[in-house]
Amino acid sequence: RSLLAAPRLSTPAPPPAAAAARRGLHALVARSRKDVPEGEAASSLVDVAAVSALPRQDPKADVEVEISHSTLNYKDAMIVLGQKGVVRDFPITPGIDYAGVVARSSSPLWREGDAVVLTGNKAGQYFDGGYAERATCRAEWLVAPPPALSLAQTMVVGTAGVTAAMCVDYLQRFGEVQPSHGPVLVTGAAGGLGQVAVALLHARGFEVVASTGRAEALGDHLRALGASDVVGRLQPEPKPLGKQLWAGVVDSVGGATLAAALAQTRYRGAVASPGVAGGGELATSVYPFILRGVRLLGVDQTMPYDLEGYPDDPQRWDGWRAERQRMWALLSESLGDDAIGAVHAGTIGLAQLPEYAPKIIGGEVAGRLLVDVKA
Repeated sequence: RSLLAAPRLSTPAPPPAAAAARRGLHALVARSRKDVPEGEAASSLVDVAAVSALPRQDPKADVEVEISHSTLNYKDAMIVLGQKGVVRDFPITPGIDYAGVVARSSSPLWREGDAVVLTGNKAGQYFDGGYAERATCRAEWLVAPPPALSLAQTMVVGTAGVTAAMCVDYLQRFGEVQPSHGPVLVTGAAGGLGQVAVALLHARGFEVVASTGRAEALGDHLRALGASDVVGRLQPEPKPLGKQLWAGVVDSVGGATLAAALAQTRYRGAVASPGVAGGGELATSVYPFILRGVRLLGVDQTMPYDLEGYPDDPQRWDGWRAERQRMWALLSESLGDDAIGAVHAGTIGLAQLPEYAPKIIGGEVAGRLLVDVKA
């Protein structure tokens, strides 16, 4: 697909609330794999009379959203397949991202008809998420979409894009990495996060090297997004300190790849670590940190506003919400329609989620899958 031919995604208007009420609300509900008879899917479509009938509602929710779009992330795929690890409990409506318009609000932050976007805050993990025609949440968990992006485009970007923006922002702000310092490596570059990171870094003037196990198949695509070079997977580094190659790294793989990236990062460089696709173990030494001053920056895209298990500090909550708004501004100013269209791998409906979840887990999808909730 040519970048120059990438279409602008439009957002269809949601059906009137009265019509939705007459036919019920469509939603996907996931059950734990261990509770599902052999041969049955862990997730299935249901019709409910109202959003309150979904299995895991947030008692503190004060906004109801008419959802137009969501997306399929790795976490979502795990939950759709009934896998434990990222979900608090089953049954639940998955979907950690969604975009739509406010249908009802008792909060002064939002009025009926406002366009809103949610990423993070454990929607779809602790409480029912975006794989339904309606969802409820706390007002502070929502942000307004950038005026330059349609609601569909915000979900092509989604959590993966917000996380990529945080990685780039952290490299520059906390890692002090600048374009003049040298190339920035993006591992796992074929995935949604990796592709957005390549496009963002290129837009901000960095020389980008993309690393992927599908270098031959996706090399031209990644170069079109802005990579100056495309290489295969990083091989394990035999020494604690390898050749100094990278001024910065966005690593969505983890495991041995992260260890190799740390050993190859230049003096006073930085590595942003948001992912674990290659494993959670990190076998490395302290030498990159104490002899080269390399900074390892953890990136968690959760925006924990008044969320159990996170700091109970309203001032920090407001700071994290402001950060989320800054990330959307960065994405909007750095990514044009062409780049977003190139990252868009395809559009599916709620009924196709059980079919595509294993493909996401298996790394068979390059880019971002948009979920048209009304399809």
